[in-house]
Amino acid sequence: MELIDIIQNSLKGLNIWSIVDILVVTYIFYKTYSIIKETRAMQLLKGVLLIILLIPLSDIFHLTMLNWILQRTITIGVLSMVIIFQPEIRRALERIGRSAFKEGHILQDKDTVDKILKEVITSVKNLAESKTGALIIIEQATGLEDIISTGTRVDAIVSAAVLENIFVVNTPLHDGATIIRNGRIVAAGCFLPLTSNNDINKKLGTRHRAGIGISENSDALVIIVSEETGNISLAINGRLTRNYTPKKLKDILMNIIINRYSKKITYWEKVKGWRKRQKEK
Repeated sequence: MELIDIIQNSLKGLNIWSIVDILVVTYIFYKTYSIIKETRAMQLLKGVLLIILLIPLSDIFHLTMLNWILQRTITIGVLSMVIIFQPEIRRALERIGRSAFKEGHILQDKDTVDKILKEVITSVKNLAESKTGALIIIEQATGLEDIISTGTRVDAIVSAAVLENIFVVNTPLHDGATIIRNGRIVAAGCFLPLTSNNDINKKLGTRHRAGIGISENSDALVIIVSEETGNISLAINGRLTRNYTPKKLKDILMNIIINRYSKKITYWEKVKGWRKRQKEK
């Protein structure tokens, strides 16, 4: 009966805002889990949960020294969590920013995207056949100005000939990444952050690790051509998929770019439209 009374008393205190509160918190926990799963942070989180569980257990069994150590660990835990989870926190905030605000380096015209991707895929196909290593980044919502500044400004139209010439072996710009922004090649020979993920295939070289690294820290589309095998790979959101054919690669890139940014009117555009209508009244 006591349990039933507790449940009834709890339900009496519920209102619409309590339900909204529960749903929001649940969504936040779900999104947090989806961001950190299959990352190093997941293992660290398990360690934190173990410490939290051990504190009451050490108190129950009168393990004074262990309890004292765990209590002090929790005291500095907040600062430690921020430091340990810094990459995941940054990635989460970037995802929130990308979903909440519409930025300007996005190609939405299907014909323009098709024309640019045709040139990119042609160059990738030729580079793969000649086993010439390449790393091509298509910038999306997350700005890559800090990465662009590490390379050489190019500002050229996207063409297969230009891309193939950039990656010719022993030329000044071949050993680095080429970045495409808003339909133009903006920079080449750029340095990228390497992934810190130790679970990826040990056979992957620096080029692939760099491609995965930039995809972990942005929503860029990263095309990688292996110098050893000529295999074509694609890195998105920290995940690498390999052995693409040129046609399959183009279809996937087209779907990602068009479908992601050619959706119905965004929330902020709705707000602007509402404000405009209010002013006209």
